[in-house]
Amino acid sequence: MRDGTPSSKGHGTPPGGDFGQELRRLRARAGLSQEALAHAAGVSVRALADMERGRTRGPQRRTVGALAEALGLDDGEAAGLEGAAALGRPRPRPAIGPAGPGPLALPRDIGDFTARGPALARLLDLARSTAGDRPVVSVVAGQPGLGKTAFAVHAAHRLAPHFPDGRFALDLHGMDPEPVTPRDALARLLGALGVPDATLPAGTDDRAGLWRSLAGERRLLLLLDNAADEAQVAPLLPGAGPSLTLVTSRNALAGLESVHRTDLALLRREEAVELLSRIIGPDRVRAEAQAARDLADLCGHLPLAVRIAGQRLLSRPHERLAKLVARLAAEGRRLDGLQAGSLGVRATFALSYRQLPPESRTLLRRAALAAGADFSPETGALLAGLSYDEAVARAEELTDAGLLQSDAAAERYRFHDLLRLYAAEQADAEDGPEVRDAALDRTADWMLRRATAAALHFDVDHERTGPEADPDPDTAPTGRDEARAWLEAERAQWLAALRRAHETGRHRQVLDAAEAMHWFSDLNQHWEQWVEIFQRSADAARALGSRREEAVHLNYLAWAYNLCVHDPRAALTSADAALTAARDCGDGLQEGWALGYGAGALSRLGRTAEAQERLRGAVRCLAAQESPQGRLAELTALNSLGTLLRQTGRAAEALDIHRRSERICLAGVPGRTEEVIALYHAVARQQIGNDLAALGRWQEAEAPLRQALDAFEAAQMPAWASQARLDLGQALGAVGHPEARETLVAARAALGALRSPLQAEADAALAALDQATADT
Repeated sequence: MRDGTPSSKGHGTPPGGDFGQELRRLRARAGLSQEALAHAAGVSVRALADMERGRTRGPQRRTVGALAEALGLDDGEAAGLEGAAALGRPRPRPAIGPAGPGPLALPRDIGDFTARGPALARLLDLARSTAGDRPVVSVVAGQPGLGKTAFAVHAAHRLAPHFPDGRFALDLHGMDPEPVTPRDALARLLGALGVPDATLPAGTDDRAGLWRSLAGERRLLLLLDNAADEAQVAPLLPGAGPSLTLVTSRNALAGLESVHRTDLALLRREEAVELLSRIIGPDRVRAEAQAARDLADLCGHLPLAVRIAGQRLLSRPHERLAKLVARLAAEGRRLDGLQAGSLGVRATFALSYRQLPPESRTLLRRAALAAGADFSPETGALLAGLSYDEAVARAEELTDAGLLQSDAAAERYRFHDLLRLYAAEQADAEDGPEVRDAALDRTADWMLRRATAAALHFDVDHERTGPEADPDPDTAPTGRDEARAWLEAERAQWLAALRRAHETGRHRQVLDAAEAMHWFSDLNQHWEQWVEIFQRSADAARALGSRREEAVHLNYLAWAYNLCVHDPRAALTSADAALTAARDCGDGLQEGWALGYGAGALSRLGRTAEAQERLRGAVRCLAAQESPQGRLAELTALNSLGTLLRQTGRAAEALDIHRRSERICLAGVPGRTEEVIALYHAVARQQIGNDLAALGRWQEAEAPLRQALDAFEAAQMPAWASQARLDLGQALGAVGHPEARETLVAARAALGALRSPLQAEADAALAALDQATADT
């Protein structure tokens, strides 16, 4: 067991792994013709013949299973046949490859796209002129509703044949309160080029440099949609190579140098009528030609307004155009808005909004209050005061009306930027502050209760939470996998709920939620949000006047600063504040923790002697505690002290301390579960392995390190497991073990995914191993 899963051994494969040859042999043994076997297995004779001739080398697992059953194979033979098929199936390439379809693929083109001929022609000329190391950038800017995104997507599809190395589209969410950062945008672009997450540089500048290096070698078409400003876009632009970048933005982005500009204007009247004709059909337009021209005028020739009007008519095939014209004419203020910049967008959205049933209108405007880039039906239901099923039905209705966009894979929905602003305004106008605040409080309360119950699934020192702790037991996540999936998908929402609870004075709820997250935070140590969460919980404890809880959560905050954002100075400040609070209330347990967290910060700051002094103080303080919690804290302090001693060249003394820690684990801690003690024992075993390695006893180090790795993986603690895997890889490398490189590569990938500084140590270990291999 190397990576937490049992090593599997095959049941045997045919000589050479040739699936077709083995299938022919088995069919002949069974005395079946191709026709008879094809009929029995439910496949076509042609498909069977292609398999036997080697044209199909890796049929799907269910096909192999059907063949095995029809041939009457036993389990071993069936497994052998499946093994041969698996060898013929294509495997993903781990290395960086040419860009292809993926998460940044171009959105679907609009079949009824109209006009913009001259602008498209200019872009086509630009595409033809891209060569050498002169990348072309074209900015598509203009007022809301001009169809900038629709134009850019249509142009990208037209230009795609000129860019065989990749066509990528990335929404920068420039209208969101927090637009996509250049750092995150570069991560997605590099991922689209095949760069693994584990190898992504940490800094924005380094990511930009890598992106420019890779993009400069390819003929790429890049669509950057909804840009916020020049600072967001500039790091994403290729610096060399024959690429073309299209940037859409509400802003002019005048600060971007050496770019071409595509300034879209309003449609001409005939173009607006043509767009309407393509949406609802030419027959209806010809039948009411003047009404069609009047409708185009009432929409202000704004493409989005014309499109919304056309969709409204398309959903009512028997409604006359003149009826809609009359309705628009009766709402003069709306028409004025259509001709006045951003008011045009507001009025255009109102055209569709007011056609919706009351429940759908409520969902649309209340969902605009949700946090994050998208929202789930759960969130929509809570905000709108609907049942889950009703929220799903209304969200689907809004999606069909073009007012929401549904996620391609998950049951989640998102707004267009401008529509979200419009819907939020409607919430202000129609609901008022009392109703809006009540909806936000209701949602925050539910979200925090569910987040608390879900997080307790990971608290190995807590009796398993029952479904009754969840606000809706029937839909509550069951088990760690479902709980983790929910907590990750709804992270923005429950974090916003925590903020609202804190801001509205619900301090006990903030504390309970943060306390429940304590163990879950270990599993997602790379989340920077833990600093904010535990800062708010410490503030809540202070507001409640609970010095003990303040000490607890200041200690959690010190942990977050130390391990999540790698800020030892802030960690030391928090640990010192926790130490003061703990001594004020006479809590020796939290005093010991505070000394330990402060020592960790001091060690990271290079103040080793001070760190060692604090750790010895922590051990003395915690040894005097008689509670089970005190024993566990003592184990942590002992392990940390031993580690620090080893790092300062005192490995033999460190080994004695870690052996002492192991003896405590083996004796057990009354009142603590075996699961909890097993984790502490695993930490001790990991440190014993490292001590033995530091003493040059490499062969002895392997066993305890493997045991630690297995324990961390069984507990689903990736941050701990990745470090244990790194330690194991280094020990294996020292003795020339054949698994050394594989183990180090896996460790580096895991550490990179967690954005751990230890990734550099893994890189160095791999480089040293490769050099040693080369020398040998």
